[in-house]
Amino acid sequence: MQAGHEYMQAATQDASRSRILVVEDEYFLADDMTRSLSGSGVDVVGPVATVKAALDLLAEETAVDGAVLDINLRGEMVYPVADLLLERGVPFVFSTGYDEHVVPRRYSEVRRCEKPVDPDRVTAALLQAVK
Repeated sequence: MQAGHEYMQAATQDASRSRILVVEDEYFLADDMTRSLSGSGVDVVGPVATVKAALDLLAEETAVDGAVLDINLRGEMVYPVADLLLERGVPFVFSTGYDEHVVPRRYSEVRRCEKPVDPDRVTAALLQAVK
């Protein structure tokens, strides 16, 4: 676990005050992710638990620097949110239990953090992409 903590420290040195969207429908995972991101000095946008809520929030919040997206939100796929982020050039990571072969090819360059996730590792992966 220490190695993960050191990895996160290195990744967060230049990322303070970034605004990171959290889209996760499992309360405890969303809470852990929010704490990890906040502890890294970033402003958390959300968390939100549905595709509609994420799209509504992105319509209002144009200054989002990155996102953590759970792929399956109560049976609805998060891909419309991912597509909007790609269109805007906003980096994101998937937090998912899905195998890479299930994820559409257009997201082949998006990092997948497999569940059960370590929020610190997801935070580090995302913040490296945000740099």
